[in-house]
Amino acid sequence: PAMWRAVVARGRVAARAGRTVRAFASGEPGPATILSDDEREIREAAARLAEREVAPRSAGMDRRGEMDGELVREMFRAGMMGVEVEARYGGTGGTFTMACLVVEEIARADPGVAAMVDVHNTLVTRALAVYGSDEQKDEVLTELATEAVGSFSISEDGSGSDAFALKTVAAKGVAEYTLNGSKAWVTNAAEAKWFIVFANAEKDKGYKGITAFLVPRDARGLTIGKKEDKLGIRASSCCPLHLDNVRVPERFRLGQHGEGYKIAIDLLNEGRIGIGAQMVGLAQGAMDYILPYLQTRKQFGTPIAEFQGMQFQVAQAHADLEAAKVLVYNAARLKDAGLPFVREAAIAKLYGSQVAERVASRCIEWAGGVGFTKDLPFEKFYRDVKIGAIYEGTSNIQLQTIAKLIMNPTK
Repeated sequence: PAMWRAVVARGRVAARAGRTVRAFASGEPGPATILSDDEREIREAAARLAEREVAPRSAGMDRRGEMDGELVREMFRAGMMGVEVEARYGGTGGTFTMACLVVEEIARADPGVAAMVDVHNTLVTRALAVYGSDEQKDEVLTELATEAVGSFSISEDGSGSDAFALKTVAAKGVAEYTLNGSKAWVTNAAEAKWFIVFANAEKDKGYKGITAFLVPRDARGLTIGKKEDKLGIRASSCCPLHLDNVRVPERFRLGQHGEGYKIAIDLLNEGRIGIGAQMVGLAQGAMDYILPYLQTRKQFGTPIAEFQGMQFQVAQAHADLEAAKVLVYNAARLKDAGLPFVREAAIAKLYGSQVAERVASRCIEWAGGVGFTKDLPFEKFYRDVKIGAIYEGTSNIQLQTIAKLIMNPTK
């Protein structure tokens, strides 16, 4: 919105975020969950958008299994699709922590919409901001920050957790590459105008040959397959992508030849924090609905919120959720401060998804029989939450990452 962009223009975001970063870097951090004025502003803006535009559309998008096009346009108009992008490219000029706050607030209303916002901000626009050339930023990043959805295409049928066993190839020619292969589980594929596609340009070098490319939706030879009929986050599109002799100019190579492995690792490490934020938002959304219900629903002539057994369960859920939130915020602030964060990101995603699954399940139980129906949103939160243990690194991959870093802390 104009107000938020004016705030950025006055430099308040950079100044306040800079103070937060300097505090962490100097060894004098403040509480991770205490927000600056600008962080509160963007969180409140996201919360208003979620209440006004996302929540009323959520059930319908879930039934249809598709994103509402007007809602996507509202996200761009509100400045939620270029949170970290510099103002000169049409973004809001915020921080990674701010992007996570947006994802969290949107997830309280619909985790599927939050998935679209998260991938677009923490993977796609971030990739262009860090690895894009000036020409790519002028042409593609500006579009991604203001009107065009982006997608991140790395997974294949035979390369899930082993992401770098990908078989999609890129044959280098004169001033261009020719891409052939297929991608699976491509988030935002139905809406995306730009795809970041990872392909191996030198198979004999293994993962060191993997290179990233910017591929426009209208590229000849690019086809988008049937949308997956998913259990949860149904508003978020997920489709296969097929590349048949897709010619990509060298100017649309993202980063250096053979740098795709590094780009993917760097982005996915950051992206895990965004998923943690999504899970925290989902759990909070379920709690937002259940607490008023517990205070009005009576059994034995007494609101069930007054039973000690219920109070203990709610208190435990709240404590778990607060712990998950601190882990997510801490990891985000470490990333913004330029400090090591890979272990903390893995912990935030792992624990956030575990807590969210427990909270969503408990909310169904607390609501009783009606919680098992579609009359209340708890069953949707429960379906939506399962993806948290799967995408952007399964829970076992997070455990493996954590174990490696605590067993070999210097590596």
